[in-house]
Amino acid sequence: MNAFDWLSNMDFPSYDTFDVVEIKFKGGRKEFFRNVHNLNLTTGDPVVVDVPNGHHIGYVSLQGELVRLQMQRKKVKNDDEIKAIYRIASDKDLEKWYEVQNRELTTMYRAREVIKEYKMNMKLSDVEFQADNTKATFYYSAEERVDFRELIKKLAGEFKIRVEMRQISLRQEAGRLGGIGSCGRELCCSTWLSDFKSVSTNAARYQNLSLNPSKLSGQCGRLKCCLNYELDTYIDALQGIPEVNKPIQTQVGNAKLQKTDIFRRIMWFSYSDDNIWHPVSTDRVAEILLLNEKGEKPETLLEDVLEIEDHVNINSDLIRLDRKFSTPKKKSKSRNKKRKSNAGAAPQNKSAQQQNNANQPKAKRKPNQPIVENQTKNKAEEGNRPKNKPKFKKRFKKNNKPNNKKEE
Repeated sequence: MNAFDWLSNMDFPSYDTFDVVEIKFKGGRKEFFRNVHNLNLTTGDPVVVDVPNGHHIGYVSLQGELVRLQMQRKKVKNDDEIKAIYRIASDKDLEKWYEVQNRELTTMYRAREVIKEYKMNMKLSDVEFQADNTKATFYYSAEERVDFRELIKKLAGEFKIRVEMRQISLRQEAGRLGGIGSCGRELCCSTWLSDFKSVSTNAARYQNLSLNPSKLSGQCGRLKCCLNYELDTYIDALQGIPEVNKPIQTQVGNAKLQKTDIFRRIMWFSYSDDNIWHPVSTDRVAEILLLNEKGEKPETLLEDVLEIEDHVNINSDLIRLDRKFSTPKKKSKSRNKKRKSNAGAAPQNKSAQQQNNANQPKAKRKPNQPIVENQTKNKAEEGNRPKNKPKFKKRFKKNNKPNNKKEE
């Protein structure tokens, strides 16, 4: 309910200054009062205004030429019925008003107990005291007409004040209490929305929204006001899109409508035995519907390949999972080759090795080579070997024969 004076930087003639000021009260309620004493007011100043049988305190929300436009929009006449502004509120006025405001919460709780005692079908949502502590306004909501004459007598005698009962709608109640909507922002009815229009479920149908009451209803329990914001745009976009009330018939099979992209004018169909959605233009759907009325069936849904800007495959993740788990896993050829090579290079049995060693002829030493040189050479090789390796290690060639060096 905040207002921005976009004419504040403009200079107007002093003789043509508009003397009516817009004053804001609790719960976003706004009324117009006349600045008869030519007070130097600024936006946000607390002022004492004239109300029936007393006075009240409010805050200046708007002044100048914009007030004239607001009065024209709300159809308020600039006549003598507009009350006057007494003065700017002093510290004593504000202290007394704060003491009066402390009574509102306890008064509301006690009034709800009295309503339960009288078994009245009404919901008390808020209480507002005047700054002079002589009158209290009780805001309630009810689906049926309520006879609260006995209730007024009970409340007036207990709190020693004049009582006014004012019925408000559930939307106005949510605006007075405030809250956070499902969009994450503050409620429109408590920030800027003042005129409430009727909202029907047709607005959700036009926008292809699921008819789920928990998602379509707001804090007030009624349909969200924001359903009407884009309704006109959707109604204009729906012109020319064919209505598909039953599956369309093709030679491949019957196709059911799954989704309609209104702004891109694409309709998505799927066959009864297939989970893949096929995009079809609205013109092509209209042609198929005309053929079905004549008793003819086209071969497929798509006569030509439809190019989509985003190239988005619907249910692509499901198709990828189906391919993954439908085809059996094949063993890699490299693993099979390694296994075969390892099996072929396996060592032979001891009996086979002994037989090969027996069949192989022993190496003969030449008669001119001394034995001492060979022994010194072996000792030098043993000294160069690492400590971790074994002292004597048999080495085999690929043909599984011992690697015996021939002496020269």
